[in-house]
Amino acid sequence: MFDTTLLILLALAALGFISHNKPVAVSILVLIVIRMTPLNQFFPWVEKKGLLIGITILTIGVMAPIASGTLPPSTLFQSFLHWKSLVAIAVGVFVSWLGGRGVMLMSSQPTIVAGLLVGTVLGVALFRGVPVGPLIAAGLLSLMLGRQ
Repeated sequence: MFDTTLLILLALAALGFISHNKPVAVSILVLIVIRMTPLNQFFPWVEKKGLLIGITILTIGVMAPIASGTLPPSTLFQSFLHWKSLVAIAVGVFVSWLGGRGVMLMSSQPTIVAGLLVGTVLGVALFRGVPVGPLIAAGLLSLMLGRQ
């Protein structure tokens, strides 16, 4: 029997390799390994907790310069005095709010998740994006659809 899902995953992994985007390629290959081995029993857990774990790891990476001292407190406090930093803070608040809307939309309308995921993988693979796109894309889509 032909496994179309596996073919799609392999094509997306190939797209990740061709575009030199290792995170996409490695992520998809890990999912293929999980799918093809007895680890497939953990897919419900991965689907339920994967996003939270990913966001946590991403947050650790973003906060590391503060924790390591590379970004000293004085620089952090000075960010409130420069207009570009204030704009950056406002954009950060807006994007976080969008991500929250995106999570709600993806939870309430799972049929759109496939389109968001394909679009995000293509954006990561072809345009050097980062795979945080589904949440922001879903947030933007929720604004376009008028959903909360």
